[in-house]
Amino acid sequence: MSLLSKKAVVLLLAAAASLGALSAQAAKAPAKDAAQTQKVSMLGGKFTFTLPKGFVANALPTSPTGASGTMYANEATKTVVIAAENNLPEGVTVKDNDGEFLDGTAADFDSAQRKALPDYNKLSEKSLTLKSTGLGLRQVDSTATQGGGQTLNTTLMGASGGRMTVVQVISRPGDMAAHETLIKQIVSGK
Repeated sequence: MSLLSKKAVVLLLAAAASLGALSAQAAKAPAKDAAQTQKVSMLGGKFTFTLPKGFVANALPTSPTGASGTMYANEATKTVVIAAENNLPEGVTVKDNDGEFLDGTAADFDSAQRKALPDYNKLSEKSLTLKSTGLGLRQVDSTATQGGGQTLNTTLMGASGGRMTVVQVISRPGDMAAHETLIKQIVSGK
């Protein structure tokens, strides 16, 4: 594993951990906000998607490392989507589909999750390329206990230039079909 990907995954994990409690018990939001779709644009527009109605956006505080993000919560389905971005280490840039970088980042992410979550279980890992922009992503699907209960998690990781992003989708394990539908919607950019 390259030192570059280890530094990157530390920044990525710091963004996800410090930006939100990763709890599916998000704050209640006004009904008018839940009635609208939420458009998300990351990495300068290279990774965009629209969340369906029912999700409410809550900006998360910027972390000490400069990571920023938003937590989208759907109270009805108890689903949370955290979308965060952070800078790569100073002077580091990557291609939009840098396989070595993404593979190393996904491996380091998996290792960090195993250490942080005692019942973490990786279900699968996929390499994806967004058709609209050519941006490469790594998708890690897993289960773990978070926020007081068992969760189904999908983490999408990507990088472009001097920035990287993580999108984490957290659902209840009994909602596998809805979870998979949401992931397909996110990676299709619709």
